Amino acid sequence: MTQATNKRLCIFWLVVVAATPALIMVVIIPRMNETILSPSLSPFAGLKEFWLTHLLLNLTGYATVVLPFYLFIYLLRRSGYLQQPGRGWFQKVTRNFVEGQTELGLSEVQSSKSAQQEMQEQSFSHRVLCLFLAFTGLQASYLTWGVLQERIMTHTYGSEQEAFKDSEFLVFMNRICAFFLSSIYCVLREKKPHVAPYYIYSYASFSNILSSWFQYEALKFVSFPTQVLAKASKIIPTMLMGRCVQKKSYPWKDYVQALMITAGIGLFLLTSSNSPKSSAQSTTLSGFLCLLGYLVFDGFTTNWQDRLFTRYKMSNMQMMCGVNFFSFVLTLTSLSELGGLQDSIAFMLRHPDFALHVLLVSLTSATGQLFIYFTIARFGAVTFTIIMTIRQAAAILLSCILFGHEVAPVAVLGVAIVFAAIFYKVYCNLTHPCTLR
Repeated sequence: MTQATNKRLCIFWLVVVAATPALIMVVIIPRMNETILSPSLSPFAGLKEFWLTHLLLNLTGYATVVLPFYLFIYLLRRSGYLQQPGRGWFQKVTRNFVEGQTELGLSEVQSSKSAQQEMQEQSFSHRVLCLFLAFTGLQASYLTWGVLQERIMTHTYGSEQEAFKDSEFLVFMNRICAFFLSSIYCVLREKKPHVAPYYIYSYASFSNILSSWFQYEALKFVSFPTQVLAKASKIIPTMLMGRCVQKKSYPWKDYVQALMITAGIGLFLLTSSNSPKSSAQSTTLSGFLCLLGYLVFDGFTTNWQDRLFTRYKMSNMQMMCGVNFFSFVLTLTSLSELGGLQDSIAFMLRHPDFALHVLLVSLTSATGQLFIYFTIARFGAVTFTIIMTIRQAAAILLSCILFGHEVAPVAVLGVAIVFAAIFYKVYCNLTHPCTLR
């Protein structure tokens, strides 16, 4: 095929990718709502509010973008269009999107001075000031984020006692805010050349969306302290995903720490009392499955991003911008197709305090990501782990004070075991830096 024919074929499939979500939204989804999920059909009346139904519908929405998108990439590679000579804008954009610029910029990236090296050259008072900024920024961002997250998902709004149920909308708001902030930074301050193909961010984006969705959805079934402890056990699925995705091996100490964390969480879950406010917050099978989904997809996201950092040497802000861009596109498409965007905006208009809470959650989530990258880049992963461990303990205490969670003495022992294992891991990393991953 000639270059012109290949270009027309690529444009045709690009139109297909863009038109498929619109077709689904206009034709298929309304028909499904009128039949399968109609309240008038008693056998299916309760399915629409079931979390698994929400998950399947969300995945259907994502598929309307993902499947044509990857088919477009496959056909683009098979056509040989990217290997043909030519310097048109369409070919340049598609080549950067599919293949990247791996032949450019790697030497400059590898020879540039790291942020930690630059920090070591600063004065002691300057380093202390930066560490104080990192600590207070992380604590303020994520403690506020945690409290507001629990407020949104476990309490009602207005005199009608209306509860907000669409977790995907919260993910969408978080991602659009993070993409906006990171893109501004990349345009104004980023100096490192971007060499990776843009489409590779979509894998981490998809898993990140699902991990965030499961995280919000879990709060409908388990208390916030339980969720925080479950997050502390991320080492277990992260190790499993590390073996699967990157073929990593781990020393026996890591397995001991994982077992300690598992034992501590087990004590907490088996002995802590349920929230007195609502029986729906009790730890159930649905809550366990949501937490498991969060841990699995978060473990994949971490390992996939680590793989990209190793291979393409992109900056943290480039990663943040790329992942959140695809997350914004996927969640916007799914929300628009399923009607969740319109319903959520209507809920915000009915309850201004909810709109304020969502705005604050999105801002604190985005600023929290910025402080994460700031801390890791300048002080390393060990310092960041210490700060976030302190934040997790403070989050449990703050949640118990504000929302009345009762914790039994044995459950307190479980919490202590979890954090002892985490600090032991930090100690091992400090005494044996080579084990850092």
